[in-house]
Amino acid sequence: MRFTSIYPGAYAGRWPHIHFEVYPSLDAATTASGKLRTSQLALPEAACKQVYATQGYGQSLRNLAQSSLETDMVFSDGYSLQLAKVTGTVADGMTAALDVPV
Repeated sequence: MRFTSIYPGAYAGRWPHIHFEVYPSLDAATTASGKLRTSQLALPEAACKQVYATQGYGQSLRNLAQSSLETDMVFSDGYSLQLAKVTGTVADGMTAALDVPV
């Protein structure tokens, strides 16, 4: 599955992440029935720093410096299966990839 989004900002107390839900079909997703999985993917620090160095993300850079995956209220119990791999550049666009078992 693919979707397009802006890079999320970092807010106080949470590591940068994207929430998602997995449904068996588009029809199921539009009616919110038969959900297979609800989770979130964590974004790697290096990619966050690249994005947050650009205009408009100043507060996110400060929030990122005050948090970690180890202290995040969700990811602190283990994040290895939720840490996305990010490729690309800020100028050309970035892709976050994560295998999600269903």
